[in-house]
Amino acid sequence: MKNRSKSRQFAVQAIYSWLLTEQNVSDIEVHFISEHDMEDADISYFQEILYFVSAHKMALIDHMEAYLSRSFASVDPVEQAILLMSVFEMEQRKDVPYRVVINESVECAKVFGAEDGHKFINGIMDKVAVKLRQPEVDAPRKKKPRKR
Repeated sequence: MKNRSKSRQFAVQAIYSWLLTEQNVSDIEVHFISEHDMEDADISYFQEILYFVSAHKMALIDHMEAYLSRSFASVDPVEQAILLMSVFEMEQRKDVPYRVVINESVECAKVFGAEDGHKFINGIMDKVAVKLRQPEVDAPRKKKPRKR
C-alpha cells in the first residue's frame, strides 16, 4: 500500500505553492510529480487532495472560519495549506477516521509549520471534527484488548 502520509505532505507543499503563486494547479501537479521522489506516495490521493482543495477552497474555509481567531487570509500560508488539506479529508474522506485526520494534520504542522503551529492546527481541527463528524466523535472508543 502506498504511503498516504507522504501524499499528504506533498499535497501540503503543492497547496502552499498554489496559494502563494496562484499558478495553474495542473502545472503545480506536473512539477511535483516530476521534481519529487513520489515513488512511495499514493499519487492519486495527492491529486485528489490538490484538485479538490483548489476547486473548493471557499467551501473548505467556511467549515473552519468560525473557529479561527483571525481571518483565514491572515493565517500563515503553511498553516492555510495544512488546514485546507485536513478539512478536505474531514469532509470528503469518511473512510479516514477523524483522529487520523487530526494526527496527520498535526504531524504536517510539526514538519512544515511554525514552532507552535501544530497546537493551532490541533485546536481548529478538533472543532471541525465535531462539526463534520459529530457521530464519529461521540461514538465510544474501542478499547484494545489487554495482553496477558
